[in-house]
Amino acid sequence: MSRKDAEVRVGHHAQLGRTDSALHGLGAMKITIIAVGAKMPAWVDTAWDDYAKRLPADWSLQLKEIKPEPRISGKTAAQMMAAEAKRIQSAIPESAVRIALDEHGKDLSTEKFSQVVQGWQNNSQPLAILIGGPDGLDAELKASCSGLIRLSSMTMPHPLVRVVLIEQLYRAWSILVNHPYHRI
Repeated sequence: MSRKDAEVRVGHHAQLGRTDSALHGLGAMKITIIAVGAKMPAWVDTAWDDYAKRLPADWSLQLKEIKPEPRISGKTAAQMMAAEAKRIQSAIPESAVRIALDEHGKDLSTEKFSQVVQGWQNNSQPLAILIGGPDGLDAELKASCSGLIRLSSMTMPHPLVRVVLIEQLYRAWSILVNHPYHRI
């Protein structure tokens, strides 16, 4: 995949005093979020960087931005999603568990999501979370995933999906280590 098709941003882990998950009996995680779309508003990058810094050093977090198919190309939505699916496929790390965000996916509470994250962490496999473009994700790509999750029953703009997802990942970690961020 060319740099033109995917931009990669790595989570920052330079914050002093950070608690590693290993101190709480949890293993390391490698999470790759693969999202169709680029040129996000500055507030998205600011929020992403803020939550990425908060995650423990042993949670490797990477965002791969996939170039969307031009919406003026005369192609059908299915053709555009298929073209984007090829780019997404090439960005998925080898042996990663694939989870797609989808409006028809499983609706999880925050606590249940933290339990699911703990299960992924216990399996010690890399995780790839897929975020589609304006038309969603290709049906065959979704079928290749281990699971489908929805963040909300409401429609959200794609920039906001990124922010909600990384915040929920941070919140899941905070629940797992009894950090005061998540107060029940």
